[in-house]
Amino acid sequence: MELVNLTAVIDGKRYSTEKATVLAHDCYWDGHNFERHGGNTWLLRTPNGRYFLQHQTLWQGERDYIEPVSKEEAIKWYEDLPEKEVEFEEAFPGVAVEEA
Repeated sequence: MELVNLTAVIDGKRYSTEKATVLAHDCYWDGHNFERHGGNTWLLRTPNGRYFLQHQTLWQGERDYIEPVSKEEAIKWYEDLPEKEVEFEEAFPGVAVEEA
């Protein structure tokens, strides 16, 4: 499934996949398909540094939608989503990473 361009105004802020940077997602070939249970999720960052998820579905009666998330929530999603498009340091500028 490809990322489709969506735009939404939420709490007075415009989120647009067209202008955002994709950080991570769960769209990968598992040997059968690219969709996870009929849908996919992408984590994106706006040019102004806000984070949001784009959820896309293949299910009839459901709609694709944008969900703003905090930086802390975005970090958790980044860790959980299997496909990384950028390194952690680029996705979250200024967030320190400690050695384990």
